Amino acid sequence: MSTGKINVSVENIFPLIKKFLYSDHEIFLRELISNATDATLKLKHLTSIGEAKVEYGNPMIEVKIDKEGKKIHITDQGIGMTEDEVKKYINELAFSGAEEFLNKYEDGAKESGIIGHFGLGFYSAFMVAEKVEISTKSFKEGSEAVLWSCDGSPNFTLEPGDKQDRGTEIILHIAEDSTEFLEEGRINELLNKYNKFMPIPIKFGMKTETLPKPEDAKEEDPAPTQEVDNIINNPNPAWTKQPADLDADDYKNFYRELYPMQFEEPLFHIHLNVDYPFNLTGILYFPKMTNDLNQQKDRIQLYQNQVFVTDNVEGIVPEFLTMLRGVIDSPDIPLNVSRSYLQADGAVKKISSYISRKVADKLNSLFKNSREEFEQKWNDIKIVIEYGMLSDDKFFEKADKFALYPTVDGKYFTFQELQEKIKGNQTDKDDKLVVLYASDEVAQHSYIEAAKAKGYEVLLMDSPIIGHLMQKLETSKEKLSFARVDADHLDNLIKKEENQISKLSDEEKETLKKNLEEVITDKSYTVQLEAMDSDASPFIITEPEFMRRMKEMQQTGGGGGMFGMGAMPDMYNLIVNTNSELVGEILNTKTAKKRERLISQSIDLARLSKGLLKGEELTNFIKRSYEMVK
Repeated sequence: MSTGKINVSVENIFPLIKKFLYSDHEIFLRELISNATDATLKLKHLTSIGEAKVEYGNPMIEVKIDKEGKKIHITDQGIGMTEDEVKKYINELAFSGAEEFLNKYEDGAKESGIIGHFGLGFYSAFMVAEKVEISTKSFKEGSEAVLWSCDGSPNFTLEPGDKQDRGTEIILHIAEDSTEFLEEGRINELLNKYNKFMPIPIKFGMKTETLPKPEDAKEEDPAPTQEVDNIINNPNPAWTKQPADLDADDYKNFYRELYPMQFEEPLFHIHLNVDYPFNLTGILYFPKMTNDLNQQKDRIQLYQNQVFVTDNVEGIVPEFLTMLRGVIDSPDIPLNVSRSYLQADGAVKKISSYISRKVADKLNSLFKNSREEFEQKWNDIKIVIEYGMLSDDKFFEKADKFALYPTVDGKYFTFQELQEKIKGNQTDKDDKLVVLYASDEVAQHSYIEAAKAKGYEVLLMDSPIIGHLMQKLETSKEKLSFARVDADHLDNLIKKEENQISKLSDEEKETLKKNLEEVITDKSYTVQLEAMDSDASPFIITEPEFMRRMKEMQQTGGGGGMFGMGAMPDMYNLIVNTNSELVGEILNTKTAKKRERLISQSIDLARLSKGLLKGEELTNFIKRSYEMVK
């Protein structure tokens, strides 16, 4: 037996390891299983090239809990180590690596932006153990077993071991403050979180398997059972296979494996597979989307060589795609770094733009090859596409060919198709194309019907970021404006050359305006007298497009905030049709009481149409209406 001292200049390295990674104690298991996996895969490689003269067989990694002895055993059947290798890899490299890591990241450690701790390796065991033993035997012919032991100080012992089979067993003597890791449920949770798709089978205990009944069994006879190894991982997940080897059911089954609590099927998937200029594999799924952007994020899982790292992929995946689900696996993403560094990293930028391009290409092919299916899915995926068009100019260029604009009648147009369809009827006197839209079919019904009566197409644009997208379209395309159907009366929204002639003289208009303003005390309404068709509504309430859109954009972040619109009260225009028979009657009414009642009733009808009549005002309106029909 020999003893020695690990050569480290940071004398209190073990307390530092514990303190530095305090919130991440659980990753010790991920690290030790990663090491066991590496040792097994190395043996596989050496046997395949003839350097290891042993039978590779079907090795597995086993995790065992000894609750009474307060120990965890992690055993592999990999290459193992000789005495010299233990001295080199454990006493020298592992701890010099530990020291370097701590020196490098001690100051930035508090910054929660460090997204991974790969490279912690073996010494992460001391985060949970007061003593660690390594029992190991090399695959090399004639090698003797070795037992290494360290009690969390720089002192270690190294002596001959009694291990009979090749491979390594790590024995953790769990510290008092880490006994949670002696619970089966806790270890099961960690294995499922970090090691669910590791490439070597991982055994954790046994499980009972039901066998088929013999043919001559009676109906009441119980089915036979047997005890089998409980393998907790799938060593060959779908993303490690070639797309040609998978069918639609394989992709759906893998989605259920990733999200066992998700009952809705994904809409479609995108298989990522690239090995130059970086390595990246993965499968992304489009789930059904809601309009709540925040709820949807952090569902993509990042792996490195099948080891789970994080589900916060911001900076690696373009922000608009963080609403997707699935897996990305790449050895080329630096993990011991802060997010600000990630966003500036050249390889990561390439990965991000590759993912964006692949998603755009998939959407484009789905649109071209299965337009009907694409239209059916549009409402469930539009939020991602609109977000992408807003935030990524290259994605905008591609998406401009397949992004859809649905109408209130359930028709779908690309922008080019829409342009062709409406340019004859919806181009104003200044040669500007005016796209009319509604954001709520029910609330804006009367305005939609008025527009349709003139032969105008009305789009249904109801996602929370649509104001931002319209702004982007208006600035990126020439002579284009979007106007919600209730932003003004139609003749003002799409101004043609011909102007309606008012039946009222200027003097009569003055009198009418004065009469109206005496009744309307609400300062949020601006009275506007307009000459319209005599059969158009007598009173219309509109919200100016610019003001309303800026307020809405402020609520979803950006836009309106620059102009301080977010805090402004709602402003409305009360447009009064001077050619309406009812307006003429109001002007010619002799008694002030009747005139006031007609104005109040007319305004309330306009507010009711706009969904603005509520509470006490609605009660008074109903009461007044009953009195009028008596």
